[in-house]
Amino acid sequence: MDTFIAPEPGAGLNAFFMARGIAIVGASDDITKIGGRPIYFLRKYGYGGTIYPVNPRGGTIQGLPAYTSVADLPQAPDMAVLAVPASAAVQALQDCAARGVRGVVVLSSGFAEAGPEGAVLQAQLVAIAREHGMRLLGPNCLGIISVAQGVIGSFSIILEQSMPEAGHMGIVSQSGNIGSYVVQNVASKGLGVSHFIATGNEADIDVADGIAALAEDAQTRLILCCMETCRDAGRLTRALDLARQKNKPVVVLKIGSTDQGQAAAASHTGALASSDAVIDAVFRRYGALRVDSIEALLELGHAASILLPGGLPKGNRVTVLAASGGFGIMMADATVKAGLALSTLNESTKERIRQVLPLAGVNNPVDATAQVSSRPEVLFGMLSALMEDDGADVTQIFLSLALYNPRLRSVYMEALRNIRASYPDRLLVVTSQGPADAVREINALGIPVFPGIDATAQGLAGLLRMAQLARLGAAPRYQDTVQSLEPSAFRNEYTAKKALAAAGICVQDEIVAASADEAVQAAQRMGFPVVLKIASADIAHKTEIGGVVLNLGNEQAVRDAYEQIMQAAATHAPAARLDGILVTPMAKEGIELIMGVSRDPVFGPVVMVGTGGIYAEILHDVAVQTAPVSEDEAHAMIRSLKLFPILDGARGQPRADVQAAAHTLARLSQFACRYACNVAEIDMNPVRILPEGQGAVVLDALLIPINPAV
Repeated sequence: MDTFIAPEPGAGLNAFFMARGIAIVGASDDITKIGGRPIYFLRKYGYGGTIYPVNPRGGTIQGLPAYTSVADLPQAPDMAVLAVPASAAVQALQDCAARGVRGVVVLSSGFAEAGPEGAVLQAQLVAIAREHGMRLLGPNCLGIISVAQGVIGSFSIILEQSMPEAGHMGIVSQSGNIGSYVVQNVASKGLGVSHFIATGNEADIDVADGIAALAEDAQTRLILCCMETCRDAGRLTRALDLARQKNKPVVVLKIGSTDQGQAAAASHTGALASSDAVIDAVFRRYGALRVDSIEALLELGHAASILLPGGLPKGNRVTVLAASGGFGIMMADATVKAGLALSTLNESTKERIRQVLPLAGVNNPVDATAQVSSRPEVLFGMLSALMEDDGADVTQIFLSLALYNPRLRSVYMEALRNIRASYPDRLLVVTSQGPADAVREINALGIPVFPGIDATAQGLAGLLRMAQLARLGAAPRYQDTVQSLEPSAFRNEYTAKKALAAAGICVQDEIVAASADEAVQAAQRMGFPVVLKIASADIAHKTEIGGVVLNLGNEQAVRDAYEQIMQAAATHAPAARLDGILVTPMAKEGIELIMGVSRDPVFGPVVMVGTGGIYAEILHDVAVQTAPVSEDEAHAMIRSLKLFPILDGARGQPRADVQAAAHTLARLSQFACRYACNVAEIDMNPVRILPEGQGAVVLDALLIPINPAV
């Protein structure tokens, strides 16, 4: 079978979004069947194009003339929906291709998800689609809904009661049920949807296609994505990059985590760089906002849809207002934990608050006391003072459950209406639970409502990241030739360091000694004190067998250490191949990091930095990113470590050479990309970061090949 190149992400999806004619293959009069439901929904919601029921029996179906085959259609529809058994789908798709259909939705199951025979059928579908330039959605999917166009290629139960309102929120989901749940919740909040795409088995169209198509779509301002796995790193990153360029925020609910692939037990790096951390890093790099629950997806999406395109926060300074000191403290805690800052109120603002409520707490968090809800003008006065304070970017008010009380609801709604009219460009958010109609009334004023204190803080942090999308630069890409590293580089620490040094990574001078006399001669040339280490292709963790002796200050100490190490190797690794003993100068004092590379099964080489030495896997203080990384990204990774304050000179300690550390990490990432053909993992542990201006040096290194036989 010929190999066809997959289209660029998003290409050809207008055949679905803007379909001027829709064929339903396997059409049925029974509106409870998947062949009947799309026709029923299309007619119910007033689709303006032509509907072509296709069924071998012909006649009429749901009051429409039915055609016995796709070949008999009077003209080629843009889209076809296949609701036939898996065994009949290949021929049905072939018929669609012959008739010139541009996009096909395969609702049927029984393909790759069902086993090897189904996988063969699915591969045949893809081959037909590629050969004829069609786009294929599914199989085993819930299809597509384009709300404003009335296009429905779905049997989802969410359409039984009503069609969502047309709007600016695009939703793409691998899971049809999860996606439907999101659509239903979005609709219940009175928000509008542009398109809903459920990708199912992703034989052709995948989540990346959905993101890219929605990024190009004029109706869509915000993209919600429900994702289980990524099958193609390049397509996903290109789609996310396109959304960033178009300033279309992407909020992702990523559930589960991909297998890390074959673990390399010899390397710290493989244990530290989990695949879920990798996808997290990819999302951060390309500006996608990851959430960890459907609730968070809906809350952030809800708030963003109200504020986009111009109402997002300009900065991270938040003023919180509550009628209770305790709630105010909780709000302050949540704000800071979310990475936001509490604003400092101007003295003039504090004086205005006192004039409105003499007993109010005038510091941030502002304790308005219960008197704030006595009359609308009191709350309006408090909020006016805060809105005019130029030291805050966001004002947050906590209403608790007050919206359930008719009197309090009336007070708050009047004050909020007046404040919005007076300060239309200032960002105000409400934290409250209440009746759906009350929440919708506040939303209609352009004020987001979050159901809880933590949800508000996390939501504001997400909104701020959305606002910063335009500042996010393009991710670096490796532009040079990919090569294979010489097999000899994998042999031991000495050969690994030589390969790294050739790439511009600083390592210690070393000599391999084959005897105690050679070790002494090497130490004399280098100058005492020195370190002795076993060199062996079969001993990865030298310290664990007693294969490292430090701080040797004279000839006799070197001789004793040589014999000690050889005896330890004979005892603990009798079958190991020994290449000799490494002699190297004792390194200067500094702070230890671990740097390394692992190979993600989807995203390829991944670079990692973290707290090094013997505590690397215990503390698990690491940052990861797909390779290559720029020096700026390397700096950001190092700054994200819990260890960073120590590197930065905490408590009067000398600052470490973070610039050299970032340079080393960036060089390592380039090395990983250059030799991606046969390097599976790289473990540089420890990397000694010397005082500022003195550099960084790799003290130990291990290279692991993709093929362990190398």
